[in-house]
Formats: sequence, structure tokens, C-alpha cells
Amino acid sequence: MDLIDEPRLVRLNPNVPTKTRGNAALVARFGHGRGASRIVGQSPEGPVRAFAGGSDVSPAECDRLVERLWATVQDSSALGDPGTDPALVVARRRPPAALYWEAVRRIVTPAEVDSWLEGTEPQWRSAPSGLGKIGAAAALAWPGGHPTWEVITYRPQARWASRRDVDTGSVLRAARRHPRLFQCFDARTRRLLIAPHTRCPILFGLRATDAGEAIAALREVRSEPYDRWMLFRTNQGTGDHVRRPWPLPSGPYTTGTLSGRLVSVPVSSRGGHLFFEVDARPNLRVRCAVFEPTKTLPQVVRALLPGDRVRLWGGSHDDALFRVEGVDVVAWGPRRRPGPNPACPACARQMGSLGRGRGFRCGRCRLRLPPERRGVEPVPPAIPLGRYHPTPSARRHLSPRGPEPEIPRGRMN
Repeated sequence: MDLIDEPRLVRLNPNVPTKTRGNAALVARFGHGRGASRIVGQSPEGPVRAFAGGSDVSPAECDRLVERLWATVQDSSALGDPGTDPALVVARRRPPAALYWEAVRRIVTPAEVDSWLEGTEPQWRSAPSGLGKIGAAAALAWPGGHPTWEVITYRPQARWASRRDVDTGSVLRAARRHPRLFQCFDARTRRLLIAPHTRCPILFGLRATDAGEAIAALREVRSEPYDRWMLFRTNQGTGDHVRRPWPLPSGPYTTGTLSGRLVSVPVSSRGGHLFFEVDARPNLRVRCAVFEPTKTLPQVVRALLPGDRVRLWGGSHDDALFRVEGVDVVAWGPRRRPGPNPACPACARQMGSLGRGRGFRCGRCRLRLPPERRGVEPVPPAIPLGRYHPTPSARRHLSPRGPEPEIPRGRMN
């Protein structure tokens, strides 16, 4: 069999409690390739080629493929680790896109997946709970529009437990030469973002909005040897999970956007997190939170005042708290502060305060004025209107892409 089109790496709902660390599924289409092909990967056996089109496989070939793939999945899974829940779904036809859109934004049940798979001639294998089938089927249903790409390198198994060796300086130089790369380095935390920190087969991955630039940059990164690489079409950086309003009232583990006006001054908690309320619609206030690891978002929220209009994106867990992943500051509300002490109407000398709520008195004329004569003056906003993202190391894989921070120059190891 041949690979048809690029394989896919599809990220799933980032708020579900049963998610894996990467919270993704891999998708590949197989058939008998026709016409031209192109290289989308490299393995010890040689180049991996993908065809633009091809003919379907026979039912018998499909059955053999299912058994071979499931044996590979089981052999590659850490079945003894808590939460490991591998699954394989094979379908003759792509499931409806609605399955993807629902699963990336809310909790979807196995029964719902079964109904969406009707008519696709599905086969599946899963262990131990069967929940992994949800993510695998949802990834199959991804329509693939407005994609990004990631080229991933893989280590020989003998090196999986050892420390990774990826030269940071070469990554920064590649990112400067290839501006369509994203999420490579966090200048604020000085953290390299292309390499995982767990015991797994991946050495590093380069994300980009152009497949050619991802592959070109791969050749420029200096690292320990890797024995294979693969190019994936992905939904990373698309914001697919927040492409519609957050449902009100919300269910658990749902995602979306929330628009409204601030109705409370943000309150700090231990650890630097901030909590505030947004008037999402008449008589409905939503409690929101921004967390310190996002770095930039607490600074943005501290600059807001009640009456300011915002559009937030994020989601909930098993409670009503909206966990903010990003902020659009849409419009300013009234921004005023008490003005200076009034001038004496008799002698024009500035009057002195008699204390909170007691008014003012002229030191020369002894004339008194009530406290409301102080007046107010406008306060300029501390930040401009616009969109604010977390620092790159705190962004979710699915989060909408934001401006990349300036890449530092100079020697970095």
C-alpha cells in the first residue's frame, strides 16, 4: 500500500480530563498510489513518499492493515502506565466534519462517536477503557482546512532515556532565516520549545505555516543524530477549539470565546493568578481567571478597569470558572480618577482636604466646599487596544497563532 497525502497530526480538546500529555492523534490515508509522489519523510529503509491520489484497497487488504497497525500500536504503547488508552480507528470513508468540531470543543461520548461513524464502514481496536476511540475518530474527521505543518524527528530507541542534544543557537538562526516557523523559542523564559522534556521517541519538531520552510529549516538545526523524520499536516495554531462563542450556561470541559464588560476589579491570589468577573449578557456574570505562567496575561488584566470591553478565549474544566487563554481588549469604558483639590472661589488658592468625605477648606479665607467639588479627570489607558497572547511557552498547541517574539542574537547553547 502507499501513503496518500501527508499524514496528519490532529490536536484535540485541551480541557478534557482524560487527555494525554500531547493530546493528539495521528492520521494516515492508505491506498494504491497513482501519478507523481513527493518525499514527506525519511526512515532507515529510505524515503517516505506520499501520492496525491490513488485507488482504494480491497476489504481483505484493509483487514490485514487493521491487524498489523493494532499490533504496532500495542507494541509501542506503555500499557502499564496509568492513563494509557491507545486506540485505532480505520474507516473506508471520512467521518463527518461535525464530529471533529464537536470533539475539539466539548465532551463527546462513545455513543455519539458510534453514530457519527455509521456509514463509514469502520473498524476499531482500543484498550483498556475504549475512550481513546473518541480522539482517534475525531482526528479522522478533521477536514484539514487552514492547516499548519510540523516536521518531527525521531530518536533511535537506545537514546530514548538519555538527555536530548539540540543546539539552541542553530534553532534561533533557522527561525530568523525562515519567518514562517512559529513556536520555536520563548525569549521571555529563554526556553527552547521544539524539543519535549519527557522520555519519548521525539527529538524535536519544527512548526510552520509553510511545509517547504519546515523541511528546509530541518536541514539547518544541529542536533544529535536521528534515524527518521516525518512531515505532518496539523491543526496546531488554528484556534479551532475557540472558533465559536462559549456556550452559556456552559457545560464542563467546553471551549470558546467569551465577550462582555468587566464588572469587577481583578483580584490577585497567591501565586500571581488573577480573578475577575465579566458581564457576558444581562443578569449573567462569568468568573474568569488568568494564571501566572502565561506571564503576559496577568499584566494585561491588571491594566483593565470595570466597564472595559473584552473578548476572551479559553474554556472550563468541571466548574464554572472560565480559564483564559488569550485576551482581545476591544474598547475602553469610562476611565476617570479624582481630580486635584479645587481652587478657592474667593482667592483662587488651592484648597486643602479636611479628610475623606469631609470636603475642603481654604487656608487663607477659611471658606469650605463640599467633597463633590473635587471633580474628576480622564485617565489614559495603560495599554493599547488589541490582542494579547500568553508567552510562547504557555500557549496550547491549538491556541491561535500570535506574533512571534523577537529572536535573540548572540551565542546561546
